[in-house]
Amino acid sequence: MPLPEPATITATEGLLRRERLLVGGCLGLICLLSWYYLLIGAGTGMSTLAMTTWQFPPPVYRSMDAAGWPLTYWLIMLLMWWVMMIAMMVPSAAPMILLYARVYRHNLPAVSRPSSLVPTGAFLAGYLLAWLCFSLVATGMQWGLERAGLVHGMMMWSSNHVLSAGFLLAAGIYQLSPLKSLCLDHCRSPAGFLSEHWRKGRAGALRMGIDHGLYCVGCCWFLMLLLFVGGAMNLVWIVGLAVLVLLEKLLPGGHRVGRVSGGLMIIAGALLLLGAW
Repeated sequence: MPLPEPATITATEGLLRRERLLVGGCLGLICLLSWYYLLIGAGTGMSTLAMTTWQFPPPVYRSMDAAGWPLTYWLIMLLMWWVMMIAMMVPSAAPMILLYARVYRHNLPAVSRPSSLVPTGAFLAGYLLAWLCFSLVATGMQWGLERAGLVHGMMMWSSNHVLSAGFLLAAGIYQLSPLKSLCLDHCRSPAGFLSEHWRKGRAGALRMGIDHGLYCVGCCWFLMLLLFVGGAMNLVWIVGLAVLVLLEKLLPGGHRVGRVSGGLMIIAGALLLLGAW
């Protein structure tokens, strides 16, 4: 009895079978390019390594007047913040994005099951749009703090220990707040988020990405503002905060990580405040 001929697989079908690898590869490439952009200076003219220090609090230098920011520098700073958020936050959002691609792919009848690449791209775009909004606010804060002489214009870290203590105390208190816990719950439960917020189509995917991004911003915005304390381009602080976000969102005891880190921030802020006085 002759064996049946193997079914031919078209190039498109073969591509669809590898969608998960494609999505994961694209996320990895986005992260690598973002970290590379930061390492070469993010358009500031200085490398991240040149502005990296393990010293805490960082050395205090005389602040520079920021009143004369030209439009091009505003755009450079906005792009720096946004790329930094992409580098730090996309790794922790990857499980949600990969699960969305899988659910979308299997949520339609097999006979009409299209590729999930475009809707997944829309979901990612919505997520990044939420962090772009945060980056706009952070850029405005940086300009205001520089103009007030509280953040050094070149090193991009606090020139005032009272300000640093205030950021640490506020971040620590927020880490222990119910709002932080609520947002972290949504970030830690991809399946729960998708079941609660599912929307059809590409526009629905964009909206879901925005919603997830807003929860993520709500979870981590105070942590990101700590970049003003240790340096917005200080590799030690960038990597440290990115690792903290990963631990909070991916570890089984992520909530405890958040509470312990919050307590440590409060202690550090109090000690720094006492030292400043």
